[in-house]
Amino acid sequence: MPFSSVLAGFGLGLSLIVAIGAQNVFVLRQGIRREHVFAVAAICALSDLALIMVGVSGIGAVLTAVPWLVDVIRWAGAAFLVAYGLLAARRAIRPSGEALEVEVAEHEVESAEADVSGLVGAGVGTPAALTNPAASASAATSTLTRRSTGLAAAVLTCLALTWLNPHVYLDTVFLLGSVANTHGDGRWAFAAGAGAASLVWFFGLAYGARLLGGVLSSPRAWRVLDAIIAVVMVGLGVMLVLPH
Repeated sequence: MPFSSVLAGFGLGLSLIVAIGAQNVFVLRQGIRREHVFAVAAICALSDLALIMVGVSGIGAVLTAVPWLVDVIRWAGAAFLVAYGLLAARRAIRPSGEALEVEVAEHEVESAEADVSGLVGAGVGTPAALTNPAASASAATSTLTRRSTGLAAAVLTCLALTWLNPHVYLDTVFLLGSVANTHGDGRWAFAAGAGAASLVWFFGLAYGARLLGGVLSSPRAWRVLDAIIAVVMVGLGVMLVLPH
């Protein structure tokens, strides 16, 4: 297994996954509350692994049928990675003051959780209803006032925040899958690295939440993190177009 491909997959996977978002807020929140920590982390990580495999195998089939797309994807991927890196560098230089404040950012998570809790309480499991947080908010008011979140509600909320996020398909399926296939025979090594990044991040965030909650609440910490992401992204973009 090419170690360079594993390392590249790990770096890109980690850079894409650490951005502030509702999913990471939910994982951090569950970790701080120590509620269903393993289940939540496992769902997020396994979902990522499944999407990575779909991206590598599905995109691979297309590239086999149309070989010239490899160069197109290589340059397009490099442009995307460099642009992504420059945006991260801009955030590091000119921060917006954003931080991973659970109590402040939690409204996105609670909106989805309210909907899921209401569906669980009503015995309804229609996935389409998860896309409308306001639909069952009133039915879930009593659920939100409880000290703990039920396992079923936590699992369904986690699934909704993961699978109903359109960016996950762009980043994990298309981008990671496309970049992985530029590694040729090392594409599955690249996928293994990206999968390892998901496991490390989600379990680290969930079980290290008590410590990370304070550290990541500082805008300065995210400036440092954005600077690291910028270096990784730009480096991977340049390496993508260099002769193999």
